[in-house]
Amino acid sequence: MKETSMELRRREDRRRFIKLAAAGTAVAALGGYYFLADDEETKAARRELLPDGRSRLPPGQKVIKRLKPMGGQRGDSSKSAFRLKVYGAVDAPFELDFAELLALPQAELALDVHCVTGWSRLGASWQGVRIADLAARARPRPTARHVIFEAAHGYTANVRLADALAPESLVAHRYEGESLAGRNGAPARSLVPSLYFWKSAKWLEGIRFVERDEPGFWEVRGYHNHADPWLEQRYG
Repeated sequence: MKETSMELRRREDRRRFIKLAAAGTAVAALGGYYFLADDEETKAARRELLPDGRSRLPPGQKVIKRLKPMGGQRGDSSKSAFRLKVYGAVDAPFELDFAELLALPQAELALDVHCVTGWSRLGASWQGVRIADLAARARPRPTARHVIFEAAHGYTANVRLADALAPESLVAHRYEGESLAGRNGAPARSLVPSLYFWKSAKWLEGIRFVERDEPGFWEVRGYHNHADPWLEQRYG
């Protein structure tokens, strides 16, 4: 049976990932190669346990020293142009500009993020507004089951409601004590550290609560719909 173009692409992605992981020195990320931390840091992270008993470092991951931009069609990074819609299956939809986002209660958290290409950035400082706080204001209806992050140029990422409302899930605007860089999604991005990093949409424009799931940009291209790093849910 002849393979489809998507099947061929997925097979090539897996082959490239396995080759890089075996080398143990770099990972490919949308056209770039990024150096990893010392292997001892990766080994140490694998020995650490989360409160639920899982390894801090998901399988197939290596520690990287700095957050790396992961491509995507860049949006407007100016704070003056920022508007965030919170709407959908909610009783009180609203819209925020950047100053209004900053006026809300802020959370500063040390978080781990895990990229599907095989790198993890551990313990970096992120600051922003908890998505749960935005949801409390919007009042999702009981029928809401998923959240769709809407970003520049029509990019979307779908997450389960429970993942979006977890205490560590943010609309983040600062990283390591500085305003988010344009290449990393400024002025604000979603951040859901419990899932692979592609779910954390950059150049965020909307948070839409929905009753029925809507697979996003990468999900319709063969990536996993849920994207749990500890289950290695890389592909659908």
